[in-house]
Amino acid sequence: MTADEARRIVADVPDPEIPVVTIAELGILRDVRIEAGTVVVTITPTYSGCPAMDAIRAEIRARLDEHGVADVDVRTVLSPAWTTDWLTDEARRKLSAYGIAPPAPRAAGSPLLQLGVCCPQCGSFDTRERSRFGSTACQSQYVCRSCLEPFDHFKAH
Repeated sequence: MTADEARRIVADVPDPEIPVVTIAELGILRDVRIEAGTVVVTITPTYSGCPAMDAIRAEIRARLDEHGVADVDVRTVLSPAWTTDWLTDEARRKLSAYGIAPPAPRAAGSPLLQLGVCCPQCGSFDTRERSRFGSTACQSQYVCRSCLEPFDHFKAH
């Protein structure tokens, strides 16, 4: 098996907390290579201590095992730290369609600054943070003042 084949197999692993996006779309999947016959997959959590990483590691191993690859090393790398800049445009679109407000993309070289959070239900920017903690640690909870719906916001970092 080549590294490209292995990457195609594991790229579609869904995030266990947000199953509409894959680890590749989230930017969690950093590298796939072959070292002395071992498929080495490098992943970076959205934050250190993310409880979904064990499930992601297990699913990566299971998917490769289904394709006859038994020698797999899944490595977690914390540096550089994951950033929402690694989200693909497709991930942002899928998060929004799922009801989670994605962070705004940052222009290259500009500081991370988001002046408002767009409601994924009605598109209004008339929103407020309800709680710094959402359904997962990488999200916060917001409420829209226009449609009154609560929603999660993927924290920008």
